[in-house]
Amino acid sequence: MYKLLIVEDDNVIAKAIQQHMSSWGYEAVCVENFQEVLQTFIAQNPQLILMDISLPFYNGYHWCDEIRKISKVPIIFISSASDNMNIVMAVNMGGDDFVAKPFDLNVLQAKIQALLRRTYDFAGDSTLLEHSGMIFDTGKGVVAYENARIELTKNEMGILRCLLEQKGRIVTRDKLMEKLWESDSFIDDNTLTVNVARLRKKLEEIGVKDIIKTKKGIGYVVD
Repeated sequence: MYKLLIVEDDNVIAKAIQQHMSSWGYEAVCVENFQEVLQTFIAQNPQLILMDISLPFYNGYHWCDEIRKISKVPIIFISSASDNMNIVMAVNMGGDDFVAKPFDLNVLQAKIQALLRRTYDFAGDSTLLEHSGMIFDTGKGVVAYENARIELTKNEMGILRCLLEQKGRIVTRDKLMEKLWESDSFIDDNTLTVNVARLRKKLEEIGVKDIIKTKKGIGYVVD
């Protein structure tokens, strides 16, 4: 089931889209706090976003730009501001399509289905994990913090994912090695130490410091 995030402050329109798409088997979530659109996106991890332009606090262009810093998730702008300038602006800011209000829900559904098909037919699964402003895209192996990005190796990805999924809890060295073995990365104790050190160095290069703490004689923790 695909999940859609609806960023629309007109409750009547938002609920109409939500009900229509839900009736066709989609999970549709409406943003409720328009000051925390990015945080909602990270928490919900949708496969497509429907974005209005005129929103409280910050407009849709702002949120599209913020999301594009960490994700290539498809975004369809839905707006009554359908003049050429706004359409061009929406595309230039990273939008994938533009649907003018008022629209037919069946037409919107067809556009959503087509964009999902083009985007995900040949794409793998991707999950966003967040901690203190740092965002890890597990599908692409990319960590973003503020305006900086780094790419991780397979082992570094496995270590960071395991630690973030167990956030606040100590992960033993044996457990980390088991996780890496599951992905055909057969590493020993010394190799794990080297990989953790490299991961820490990469994170520090983009401003993420002291995120991975060592619990001497046990393992590591992110808290």
